Amino acid sequence: MCDLFIENIVDGYRWVLEHLFVINIIFSLLIIFFQRRDPTTVWAWLLLLYFIPVIGFILYLVLAQNFRKDKMFKMKEIEGEIKYAVRRQEESIFRKKLRLKDAELERFKRLILYNLNEGEAVLTDNNDVRVYTDGEDKFRALLWEMEHAKRYIHMQYYIIRNDELWKEIEDVLIRKAGQGVKVRVLYDSMGCRGSGRVDWMKLRAAGVETAEFFPALLGKFQLRINYRNHRKIVVIDGRLGFMGGFNIGREYLGRSRKFGYWRDTHLCIEGSAVTSLAVRFVLDWNYAAKENLFLDDSLFEIPEYVRNGRDPVQIITSGPDSKYPKIRDNYLRLIHMARKRIYVQTPYFIPDDNIRDALVIAAKSGVDVRIMIPCKPDHPFVYWATHSYLGEMIEAGARCYTYDNGFLHSKCLCVDGLVSCVGTANMDIRSFELNFEVNAVIYSAKTTQKLEDAFESDISKSTIITRKIYQKRNWIVRAKEQFCRLLSPVL
Repeated sequence: MCDLFIENIVDGYRWVLEHLFVINIIFSLLIIFFQRRDPTTVWAWLLLLYFIPVIGFILYLVLAQNFRKDKMFKMKEIEGEIKYAVRRQEESIFRKKLRLKDAELERFKRLILYNLNEGEAVLTDNNDVRVYTDGEDKFRALLWEMEHAKRYIHMQYYIIRNDELWKEIEDVLIRKAGQGVKVRVLYDSMGCRGSGRVDWMKLRAAGVETAEFFPALLGKFQLRINYRNHRKIVVIDGRLGFMGGFNIGREYLGRSRKFGYWRDTHLCIEGSAVTSLAVRFVLDWNYAAKENLFLDDSLFEIPEYVRNGRDPVQIITSGPDSKYPKIRDNYLRLIHMARKRIYVQTPYFIPDDNIRDALVIAAKSGVDVRIMIPCKPDHPFVYWATHSYLGEMIEAGARCYTYDNGFLHSKCLCVDGLVSCVGTANMDIRSFELNFEVNAVIYSAKTTQKLEDAFESDISKSTIITRKIYQKRNWIVRAKEQFCRLLSPVL
């Protein structure tokens, strides 16, 4: 029986080899005609299929297929339309009465209107924005604010490690749930695949509600790498919200030997923009938990704000359920509108053609373009593809840096010391098209200056990649860059 089984496997293997050309043709036709994709992406997958037959198609099914995207996220689109129907009435008034306190910001008005039209992103101008670049500071502030929650805590993270930081947060969540505070935790199935069912059952037993975004089909074996919820949002009592790059784990406190110090950018917002964060969380929760929290009006009550900030802010989101890549469009528009300087921090720099061309044009036009990436990879293929794109920026006259003091995970774009775009979206195609992301566009010289100051401080801990240094790369590095760049549309 065993010999017969082995013989059948060998025969099957021979058959595949004999018909490999035909199989590849069939798979290629499937990729070309059954998926509407950017031609560059199609060619990248065809190249992979050519060099790694059959296995390449399996990788395509795991990484790229979107056969059911429309059905999967239909519920999210419907709820979004219901919630924002009221807000569309504000837009007509907003267009006629929009007045920015800083006259220099008037030239960004069209971007504000684009976000209103395409993303229903209402501009609010009463926000206090606190910037955190250190994990210890960020989580200390988060724990303190959670301890003072009175009505609800809504928490959403892509990665939650089951380590000492999560234990500390978990204790607070359980204690607040015991005090009658409504606590909900939304986590991504891929990002939290290290946590077991028992861990979430412990929370539920203590009165904390949990929901899993896009769960795995086969236990912990997650085949669906695309459409991950990359957002990090915490909303407390509708009064303040946290958002940005930090996930939950000891590495984000700088306690990882592999990464060392973790440099990120996170915001704590108090003001009316928090309502937009509250709505965003509820939309994602409703999809994952199959509930409708919009029936609970108390979740969207506008409380009194203590800090009385004055920063104008729009919360923008994008994902596979978006008609347009709105965060990408904001990056692109801000780059085109820059007159003096553009500061970019991102762990992954794999821009699409439009972003790349806009940065090149800006640099060649005399705009001070500066781009900072990590000095070490957490995803090698993405890292070497990033380096290949940096070469073009350096040739165009941009100043490019590698951050040497640990790992840089910040996702931040600053323009002219006036406007900044901060959040969860990397400057790469995956963030633009395949992941659910959230960013804040801040029309404030005060806050943007803080972010630019942090960037300039990071320069002292970084190495500038000059044209001469870049050209000295050995052939192994060049080969890595070119190979990974070919795969960049699918990374």
